[in-house]
Amino acid sequence: MYSGHMTPARLSPGDADALLFDLGRVVFDIDFSKALACWAGHAGRDATDIAARWVVDESYHHHERGRISDEAFFENLRRSLGVALTDEQFLEGWNAIFAGEMEGIAPLLARAARHFPLYVYSNTNPAHVAYFTKVHAETLKPFRDLYYSSTIGHRKPDAAGFDHVVSAIGVPASRIVFFDDLAANIESARALGLKAVLVKSSRDIADALTALGI
Repeated sequence: MYSGHMTPARLSPGDADALLFDLGRVVFDIDFSKALACWAGHAGRDATDIAARWVVDESYHHHERGRISDEAFFENLRRSLGVALTDEQFLEGWNAIFAGEMEGIAPLLARAARHFPLYVYSNTNPAHVAYFTKVHAETLKPFRDLYYSSTIGHRKPDAAGFDHVVSAIGVPASRIVFFDDLAANIESARALGLKAVLVKSSRDIADALTALGI
């Protein structure tokens, strides 16, 4: 678990052979309140009531590991949120969380891709993948390969997921720089030998690229 203090990554020119990026709040901006507001609107309820019932439970984790379908996940939401929405209404809210690109990320990805192969490792689910690979196809163009938790069957911060992705990329963990917005994922990646940068804004990515000499 996150200890409350995160040591900045120490990077120097020549330290990397590949860059690995999370998506949510690293490449894409995420606003989960939009999902709650959408569902509340369809249900004729107050968004604060829906928010009070929302939990990240086993169903959520199973969905991100590809173990249950979108439909099964939405059925669980009907029970946990106490709303009688259709799958289409749930999907509308579920996809509403995407609030465009993180500010300044596109030129940074273009800059990085001129020097390194870029990859994605994201905790996500089939519904979101279907949405953002279509709507944000241009944003994803710099990436050589994209590894999704729902495809590989593992979620961050589980070691097995990082092991899978590092093996697939085909370079040593110590030669991969990983960017993520969650400290728990950064700590797990570092424990497995990756160089990892905690991202609070695109400035953190810019600083890391400068430290790498690009």
